[in-house]
Amino acid sequence: MNSRHHQNIKDKKMLHATGRLIAFAILHQSYSSQPVNPYVPLLLNAACDESSDKSEQAFVQLLLTSASGDNNNEVLQKSAVDYVNGPVAASQALLPREQLEKQFCRSIVQPQPQVSSFRSATVRCAIPDPDIPQSCANSSEISAPGSKQKSTSDDRDSALVALLQEKSWGRLGPQWIRPNPPRLHILDGELQWLNPDNNHELLWDYSMCAETSRGAAIRDLIARALKGPLVPAQQEDLVEHNPLIAVELLSKLMNSPDIAGYFDVLVHMEMSLHSMEVVNRLTTAVELPTGFVHEYISNCIQSCQNIKNNSFKLMVT
Repeated sequence: MNSRHHQNIKDKKMLHATGRLIAFAILHQSYSSQPVNPYVPLLLNAACDESSDKSEQAFVQLLLTSASGDNNNEVLQKSAVDYVNGPVAASQALLPREQLEKQFCRSIVQPQPQVSSFRSATVRCAIPDPDIPQSCANSSEISAPGSKQKSTSDDRDSALVALLQEKSWGRLGPQWIRPNPPRLHILDGELQWLNPDNNHELLWDYSMCAETSRGAAIRDLIARALKGPLVPAQQEDLVEHNPLIAVELLSKLMNSPDIAGYFDVLVHMEMSLHSMEVVNRLTTAVELPTGFVHEYISNCIQSCQNIKNNSFKLMVT
């Protein structure tokens, strides 16, 4: 029986009265052919338990006192129901606990600590020297040359100290050697173990809390320029405010079929220093039509004649 069965016997609610008597009989008879019974303490407690039924105490005491074979067979000839309902419990005098313990003290088995097979297979590390008998007196012959002669008791004491300092307590045991277990086959759908790296780097978001309103107008104009063409009506403002960009755009539009419309706007717009700069740069960058050049020059001459500001007229000329 294991510890779980012991708990079932101790708990009086787990088994009925007849079942408990049968269990006690099994515990007693299991070691009837052996000199000692490890369940004697349990039987003694049940025989002297005043909280139990008197029939149970009487039955267990009958088991303990029926040492001989005839008495034992006589006790077991009756059923558990006979002991529970019969007159045996009422007529039997119960023995005190001290008398039972004194009678069965030799049958009580003290639990022995479990010792592993490896520890029991150890041998002593200290082996006597066969060349030096144990009864040998102190002699210079067993001492190393040039060393101070030591007594036998000193050598024995130092050896004992060295053995006590060993973790194995002066015992040499076998090593626990076993083959390495085989590796399991990796299945196709098996999860893979990942070892993540703990070296984390900080990633800065430079756009966080940054002012996004700066350059919004420029971005809007660029977006509009990418989605729509430059119409001739917008050319006059472009020439006056960004003449260099106007030169680059007109240079790219030289092969366009709409270039005549852009030249017409440039000829008929009001003459200014920026418009003259645009035409001057175009003459050096690309080959302009002759009709456009003559018409622009005549328009400039006519505009100069209409200028009333002499200083501006002199600067344009």
